[in-house]
Parts: sequence; structure tokens; C-alpha cells
Amino acid sequence: MKTYFRIVRLVKPYMGLALLNALFNILSVVFNLFSLTMVAPFLDLLFLKTDKDYAERIAGGMPELKLSVDSLVDSFYYYFTTIIVDPDRGKMYALTMICALVVIMFFFKNLTRYMAMFFLAPVRNGVVKDLRNSMHRKIMDLPLSYYSDERKGDIISRMTTDAQEIEWSVMSSLEATFREPLTILLFLFTMIFISPQLTLFVFVLLPLTAILISRIGKSLKRTSAKSKERLGSLLSIIEETLSGLRIIKAFNAEKPVQEKFEDLNRKYTATMNRMYRKTDLSSPLSEFLGACVLVVVMYFGGKLVLSSDASLSAAMFITYIAIFSQMIPPAKAFTSAFYNIQKGIASADRINKILDAPNDIVDAAHPKAVNEFKHAIRYDNVSFSYRKGDLGYVLRNINVEIKKGQTIALVGQSGSGKTTLADMLPRFYDPSDGVISVDGIPLPEIKLSDLRGLIGVVSQESILFNDTIFNNIAFGIEGASQEAVERAAKIANAHEFISQMPEGYQSNIGDRGGKLSGGQRQRISIARAVLKNPPILILDEATSALDTESEKLVQDALQNLMANRTTLVIAHRLSTIQYADEIIVLNKGVIEERGSHQELLQSKGLYKKLYDLQSFAS
Repeated sequence: MKTYFRIVRLVKPYMGLALLNALFNILSVVFNLFSLTMVAPFLDLLFLKTDKDYAERIAGGMPELKLSVDSLVDSFYYYFTTIIVDPDRGKMYALTMICALVVIMFFFKNLTRYMAMFFLAPVRNGVVKDLRNSMHRKIMDLPLSYYSDERKGDIISRMTTDAQEIEWSVMSSLEATFREPLTILLFLFTMIFISPQLTLFVFVLLPLTAILISRIGKSLKRTSAKSKERLGSLLSIIEETLSGLRIIKAFNAEKPVQEKFEDLNRKYTATMNRMYRKTDLSSPLSEFLGACVLVVVMYFGGKLVLSSDASLSAAMFITYIAIFSQMIPPAKAFTSAFYNIQKGIASADRINKILDAPNDIVDAAHPKAVNEFKHAIRYDNVSFSYRKGDLGYVLRNINVEIKKGQTIALVGQSGSGKTTLADMLPRFYDPSDGVISVDGIPLPEIKLSDLRGLIGVVSQESILFNDTIFNNIAFGIEGASQEAVERAAKIANAHEFISQMPEGYQSNIGDRGGKLSGGQRQRISIARAVLKNPPILILDEATSALDTESEKLVQDALQNLMANRTTLVIAHRLSTIQYADEIIVLNKGVIEERGSHQELLQSKGLYKKLYDLQSFAS
């Protein structure tokens, strides 16, 4: 139940609305109880009493009114008896009064029930809204290393279907967990007042049924958790299929991909069938067990009515049965709520795995504000492994100094650690050993937003959003003007093709920029970096996926971008980095060579080998 109470704590910002919901629920239960207790006077006063009984009650005089249940009931009976024996009013008048009271009670019962739901709606939706906001904030805060071990589709499933499950299951049942026990308690107290002997059977039998129901509930929680995991796997396959559809078709792999999907879909369906069967069992099981308890109560209650001492009147016994029968619906509702909560808790556990995921890349307790880059970036004995304690280091003992205004190029075979070395500068990852510093300040001591504000990134894959060209260029820049965006586009050699589009800078570029060519997407990314105007640039193989013409345009744009900036370049095409102040050659995570283009060619090492291979291939 720890998970359940954690969800309940999310109600705190909506406590005022929650208290109003509780108040109207209490009133609804009270009015419902009063409407049922009208059965006793209805039967007793109108049908089961003789004229002699009426005369005896009147002869006793008006009972003294006190703040007790007995006093209120006696006064109520006395008042209606006076109406019945009054020749001007009589039994029909009393019948009309009781019927009117019943209608009034039911009206207020349903009015207060609606008001309870009215105030609950913003609580339910508000909690789920806050939960989604927390999850989205968390996935943006978590380091990139977290996502190397997680499936994207499963994370999407947790943010959508699991959050929706909490709304449908836990939040829809939240009211029932308060209202239904309250209803049952008030009804029980009334039943104790009517007949303590009969109520003893209820206290003995109801816990036995609750134990049986809770056992099924635990099984349901396990099944629900398994169904959520399989749904996450399904969404992962769908996401991979949509992303890799071109490759799937090119390799005629439609059949195995479809078979994989259908197999997982079949397992998910079987799990869902088991879950629904267990959920659907709650209502008939609780109703059957309630009926069994009702039969026991009817049997022993009948014995009390028919016994010689008649310790229970027929009218009160019928009222008792009416009240007890009305306990079955809230008991059923509470059972269904319990089952729903078990399903919701399984979803909440999956969500909490994201919310509770550790994040080591955070600001220090008192971070330093850094608004400019003055001198140099240093990597001192830096090593990196994706998992702590992993012997397979991606980088080992890296020592690099990048002075202000320099262009440093990183080259090497795939998997040599080039991108990881660059990703540690904006703290996408932190080194496992060693220190990276800017102007002598270790990165963890610098305010994270300030550090990343100094750095612009242009990656191999242009990350664009399903929005206008203007908003993609101005991404992350508040209040960017049209003139500034156009100026950045001109520097990036993008203004010409943008101007030729039907809506110019307001043209939508589609999902991931799918309406643009590769070179156009890359120039939009460069324009975005130009507009940010950072003193430090990271260029991650920014031209490797382009044709010759596009590469020339992008290369010119990059030269414009790199002017008077400190740049860290990752490149496969060695012809594009001959101008670099220093070229660092990485091999299996260590620096094998370093120097200028000419120095490395003369040393006839790994760089010369890579350069000759590319020259031969071209």
C-alpha cells in the first residue's frame, strides 16, 4: 500500500476540493440512511399497529427530547402517532408525509452525490496532469546513459497508458475507498442499534469474504504488471517498425517483423484475458458472498422475530434487512475499487521506476555562475565507462587542452570514443575518472544551464521538430526576432531554399524534418547554432551523411559558424579537418596520435593509414 499512499499524497494541492468531496459524500450517505429508515415507521405506524397501540403511545405523553438516538426515534414515532389518531388527518395524511420525506431524502442524497463527483473531477484529472508533468520533467532531467538501457516504446507506454491506468483505476476508485467504508460503517452502527445479535453474524462473516477477495486482488496486481510490460514491448516494436520501415522493406523483412509482433501481441492478449477475468470476478463474487451473509442474517433474524419473547419486531427486522441489503452495493463497489487499485498500483510501480531513477548529472549545492568562456577547456586523466565497475572502459586516461579560438578535431575508427569524449563537455555524461574543466573550473561546479549555454551542438543526425522552420531555428531562444532568424539562416546558407518554400519561414517541416532534404535539415541545424551564438561548438560528423553538393553548402555554412569560436570537431571525412589546429587520433579509447594534418601524415601512423584509405576510396 506504500505505492497507493504515494499517489494519494499527490492530492495535497487539491485538498480544498477533496474536503468538499468528502463533505458531500458524508451528506449523501446520511440522506441515504435516513431514506431507508423511513421503512420502519411506514410499516410500524401504518400497518402493524392497532388502535390500542396508538392510544398507549399517546397516553405516555410527549417524550423528553434529548441528544440521543432513542430520544429522536421516540419523538419521531410520537409525532406520527398524533397525526394518525387525529380525525382530521389520519393514516393517509401520515402516509403522504412519509412518502414526501422519502422523496426529499432521495433528492438530497442524489444532489449531494452529484456535488461530490463535481468537486472530485478536477482532483482526479489534476493529479494525473501533475503526474504526467513530473514524468516529462524527469525524462528531460535524466542523463543520456539512462536511455541506453531502456526501450523508448516502454517509456512512452509508461507516460501514456500507465498514467491513464492510474486515472481510470486509482483515481476513479479514490472516492470509493472513502465513501463506501463510510457507508458500510454508518449502516453497521444503525444495524447494531436495531439488533446487536444479528450484527454479530455480519462482523464474523464479512472479514472471511474480505480475505478471499484480497487473495484474488494480489494475483490481479501481478497479472496487471505483466500486461503493462508486454504492452511496453509492443509499443517498442511499433516505434522500431515506423523508424526502420525503409530498411524492413529493403531487406524483405516484413514477414519476420510481423511474426515477431503477432507473437508478442498474442502473449499480451492472453495476459489481458487473464486480467479481465480476474477483474470481472470481483462483482459476482462479492455479490454471491454478500447474498450468503444475507441468508444467514434472514434465518437468524426470522428466529428472533418468531421467538416467544419477540426480541425483534417485524417492522424493525424488515428495516434491518433493507439496510443490510443496501450494504451489498457499497461492498461490491469497494471490492471493485480494491481490484482497480491493484491494477493501478502495478502501473504506478512502473511510473515510479522513472520518477525514482537516480540522476547523477545535477547542479552542485552551490554552483558557480559562468557566463563567458575566457581561456581553455581541459581534460585531465579522463576515463569513462557506461556502467560503474565495468572493466570495458570506452575512454582511458585522456589528456586534452583546447585553448580559446582553437579548432580541435577528433578522428578514429567507429567505437574509438570520439562522440563520448565530446558528449562529456556539455555533461551529457560525467567521466568515471578524471576531471574536465572550463577556465579551471570543474564542470560539476558550474551551473548546468550556464555550461550548456556556452555550447552549441550540430550533430550528424539533424534533430528537428514537427514545427515551422522559424521555430526550429529559434528553438530554445526566447523572443527571437524575424531579422535575427533570417540573418542566422543566411550565415548557414539556408535562407535561399527557405524563401522558395510556400510559406517561407512559417512552413512546417513535418516529423523530424521529413519534408526537407538531408542537406537542408543540416543547414537548419547550423542556423539554430548560429542564432544561439555560443563561444564553444561541437560538430559531430556534421557532413558525413551528405552528397557532394550538399556537403559543399554545409561545409561553407560550418566555416561561417566556426569563425572566431572554439570548436571540437568529430569527423570521418579527414579532408574536412585539414585546417584544424590539432588533430587527435583515438584508437580503442586511448589517444594514439596527435598533431597537425601534415605532422600526422609524416609520422606514418594510424592517421596516415586512415587518410590513405579514404583517398583511395575517393
